[in-house]
Amino acid sequence: MSPRSINGCEHGLTWVKPSFLWMMYRCGWAAKPGQETVLAVEITRDGFEWALRNACLSSYVRGLHPDLSTWQRELKRSPTRVQWDPERDLRSQPLPYRSLQLGLSGEAVRRYADEWLVSIRDVTPLAREIHALVSSGDLDTARGLLPEETPYPAQGELLTHLNR
Repeated sequence: MSPRSINGCEHGLTWVKPSFLWMMYRCGWAAKPGQETVLAVEITRDGFEWALRNACLSSYVRGLHPDLSTWQRELKRSPTRVQWDPERDLRSQPLPYRSLQLGLSGEAVRRYADEWLVSIRDVTPLAREIHALVSSGDLDTARGLLPEETPYPAQGELLTHLNR
């Protein structure tokens, strides 16, 4: 797996980025040094939801966390972290809503590799094709090639502890 593709390693965490366009922003459409390969990694729903249930926000949010020290303890013991970053459009401009980024460590990385992984697909050629269309101004054709993404149907209180 390449660094910082759909799946990247940073600060001792393996990051999963569920948004194709956010990943294209992050890796520069597979053109940034060390990020020339983009992999689409499919994991099980059970695994993803385990990661969410066991996650802590990567930054302290006053009002959501009782206090800074409680958040720090939670962060230290949590095998997964969530951060919310602005979603991106085809031209990598920020949109008015956020996409979830999921950082895995320890037990979560083991489960990810040994239990949750369903498939890995190289989507680098697709990324480059879409980027060429965007660069030439053919946004309609580029949009038609984007992988289908829909909001995740989180049930019950799955994300309550992760909302900003």
